[in-house]
Amino acid sequence: MKDYDNFFLPAADLSRGKEFYRDVLGLEVKFDFSSKGMTAFKVGAQEPAIILTARQNSRPAIWFTVDDVHEEFERLKARGVTFLTPPFQIATGLAAEFEDPFGNRLGITDYSARPSGVSIDRRAGSRRDR
Repeated sequence: MKDYDNFFLPAADLSRGKEFYRDVLGLEVKFDFSSKGMTAFKVGAQEPAIILTARQNSRPAIWFTVDDVHEEFERLKARGVTFLTPPFQIATGLAAEFEDPFGNRLGITDYSARPSGVSIDRRAGSRRDR
């Protein structure tokens, strides 16, 4: 695990959630994919965001970045982790979710879908050409 990726929180009413996080807490919208049931909020200068998701049956989750989801998936499976899904495609790369022994949802993701020659500097929160 290299770093935090994002923090996912369920939102039964995405509009109401946006009002709370944006207008009450004062967080800046990082991206708004309301049509896909997601809105992300920046927390200071951090790259990881709080992502409200309106997906049915969603649960709070913390995702971590890894170099290669397939490799980490196999490594964790060998250590006894039972995944909820095999690796699946997301806009930025691959991801897979699992739970800890207490039922907390966790996930791993990589940025394998980023354009060739562009890396993500997770600490600075910016893209840079290699």
